[in-house]
Formats: sequence, C-alpha cells, structure tokens
Amino acid sequence: MRLRVIDFGSVPALRSQAVFHGLAHAMRPGDDPILSLVSPETPYVCVGMFQEVALEVDEAYCRARGLPIIRRHIGGGAVYLDHNQLFTHFIWPRDKAPSLAANIYPMFIEPVVRTYRDLGVPAQYRPVNDIHVNGRKIGGTGAATIEDATLVAGSFMFDFDTATMAKCLKVPSEKFRDKLRTTLDDYMTTMRKELPEPPAREALIALFLGHCARWLGVEPEYDRPDARETAAIAEQEALLADPEWTYGVGRKFVAGGVKIAAGTHLTEAAHKAPGGLIRVHLLERDGRIADLLLSGDFTCLPARGIDEVARRLHGCALETEALEAAASAAMQAAGVDMPGVAPADLATAILAALHKA
Repeated sequence: MRLRVIDFGSVPALRSQAVFHGLAHAMRPGDDPILSLVSPETPYVCVGMFQEVALEVDEAYCRARGLPIIRRHIGGGAVYLDHNQLFTHFIWPRDKAPSLAANIYPMFIEPVVRTYRDLGVPAQYRPVNDIHVNGRKIGGTGAATIEDATLVAGSFMFDFDTATMAKCLKVPSEKFRDKLRTTLDDYMTTMRKELPEPPAREALIALFLGHCARWLGVEPEYDRPDARETAAIAEQEALLADPEWTYGVGRKFVAGGVKIAAGTHLTEAAHKAPGGLIRVHLLERDGRIADLLLSGDFTCLPARGIDEVARRLHGCALETEALEAAASAAMQAAGVDMPGVAPADLATAILAALHKA
C-alpha cells in the first residue's frame, strides 16, 4: 500500500493546522493513506477539540504577545507550539484503520518510538497516548475521525519552551504559574535535553519513513496535494480562523455556582480520569440534570459524540448509581470511544458539580 508523504515544510501558524484538517476532509474511501509533515514558522496556542478557551488559556497574555489561539479537531490539552516541533499527521481511510482508539494509538505511535530509539532516545509508548523517556513525557498523540478519514496527530520534539507554555495557560495565581513551569521542566523532555545534538530534520524524517514502511507495511512516496486537497486546505484555513469555531465550545460557561431559582443552580466542576480531565457545567433542577456541558482534554471518537452523551443525560437523577447506569447507556447509544474515560468517571465529574446547600 502506498503512503503519500506530503512535507509542507515550515508554514504560518494557521496553515500548520489547516493542512491536515484539509487533507482529512478531502479523503475518500479507497484513497491512499497520507502522512503529512509540517512545522509552524510562527508560534501559537492550540486548544483541544473539547476544551473551553476561557478556562484553559490566559487570553490577555496571548493577545499581548500576538499569539493566535487555534482550536484543533482533536482532543487533548492546550499547548504552546512553535518551530521546535515537527508535526506528524497520519491520515488513513477509516476502512483501513482500526476502529478503536486503544488500537489506533499503538499502531501509529510505534514508528515514532522506534525513530527516537534509533537516535539514541530510549522512548517508550505509555498508554493511552503518550511517549515517555525514563518517566518524562516527550510527546503526546491525538486521534479523531473526520468524515471518511481517521486522523492521528503527533510530533517530534526538538525543543520546548516551558516558560512561554506556563505563561499561556490559565492559572489561579502567579505562584501557581511558577510551580507549573518547574513541573513542566521536570516532567517534559526533548531531543535537545536527551542528545548531545538534535538530528537534522531531513535525517530524522528518513529514519521515520523507514520505520513507517516496516511497521505499517506501506511504501512511502513523496507527493503534493492535488487540486481538491488544496481547496479543502484553504477552506479549513478560513474555518479555523473563525471565532465561532474557536470559542464555540463553552458558550454556557458561568464562573462559579449561580442560583437561578429555587431548586435550580448552575455549577461547574472537574474530575481527572485516566484518559484526561473532564470539566462539567451542570444546570441542576430539583435533583436532576436540566442541562449539561461536558468539556476537557480527553479523546472522544467521533467528536460529536460527547454532545450526544450530554444530551442523553438530561433528566437523569443526580445519584451515583443512576448516573453511572445512564452514562453507560448514553455512551453505548452514542457509539463513542473514550479511552480512559468510564461511565463512573462521568458520574463522578457530574456529582462533583452538584450544588451543596
């Protein structure tokens, strides 16, 4: 099977996201799989598909520094990105890719791990979707389904600006921000930290393509986007720049708990599940869910499924057993795959938001 390798080189921030979104939207059943490679020439902050910008990003800092905020069509957390990362995007026809994220991640992470090892970096796959080196994270991976494509995004970390990353994130205090930077320094690693000298981009790509060929059973072949793909990339560039897309999640956000009327409260809470942080905005009416918004840095396939799960929980009693049963039924009915997030995690997150008299 041919693997079309499209190397976009170094491009502006918005385009570094638009290229793989466009390729995924343009893919049709029966097409050859694609590996896109790209680096941003200008820095930006990228938020996950299910996150709320107001809760995750220090928007004032980003505005002052001219850092765009771009929402991707993939779960995970907010991250500062710049020219020190080489983004890799496996764009596979859905009928040729595994259907479950638990199988998608190891399939497409393994070539990255093997490339790091060839370079002398003892990388290991850590479920659900991370790559670690001696207990320190060197990269995360995200997956999504977009129309007829399965998309798996990752990166090679030449270096990482933890100081700027800490300034971009929304934190409760400057003391907490200082601790965040120290934690990022301790917990994250890069090729610059692990090697005497990071490899040249071309040498790294050559190693990577060799492992893709052997592990995935493909024949890499350099290619260019065709006319249909080029048009789709331009369309996605416009859509990703639209504030409606960037800030569309979280319109129901209200800081803190608010009493709406007798027996009716709007509250929020968060719960850390193995698969990521779950944020809840709960409209409670007389002990039941009147409205619900679920967000966070988890993975959910398909992306629209999380809103369907929330909708199906409307009217459920705010009790542990009832919530767990309803969440299980809702996840099954919506056909969602949320690795590391169980019905009990959704119930715990929702109950954490329950109004306390």
